Amino acid sequence: MPKIGEQAPDFELINQDGVSVKLSDYRGKRVILFAYPKAGTSGCTTQACGFRDQFPKLETNNVVVLGISPDEPKDQLKWKQAEGLQYDLLSDIDHTVLAAWGAWGVKKMYGNEYEGVIRSHWVIDEAGKIIDEQVNIKPVDSVAKAVQIFGL
Repeated sequence: MPKIGEQAPDFELINQDGVSVKLSDYRGKRVILFAYPKAGTSGCTTQACGFRDQFPKLETNNVVVLGISPDEPKDQLKWKQAEGLQYDLLSDIDHTVLAAWGAWGVKKMYGNEYEGVIRSHWVIDEAGKIIDEQVNIKPVDSVAKAVQIFGL
């Protein structure tokens, strides 16, 4: 699991349009990478739309937003269009990247344990170093803390 101050591990995933996206494609830009459990659910929509609402300010300040979940690209495309999201949603169907980044693990709901996405975000600087990491964070807090890192 990468830590603050370390180089963000590169990965390559398919976005909602079936296009391959590498994290390293965004060197020279600042990146907010957020992990969410499932497109179209209430908490995920709160988080994604929070970043959508902040997007104009982020984009003006050289910040790219990327969402990542185990959803199929077609489900992410449907959700992106429904919510007017301006950024890419990456599909990690086998949760390899999510696990490597510490956002896949045991969760509890109603006394039951299961494996799933742990809502998280990482902020990565222009050189590819992680400058903030929040694992197991609430949707609204994720947006506020990620945006705050940039003083916006």
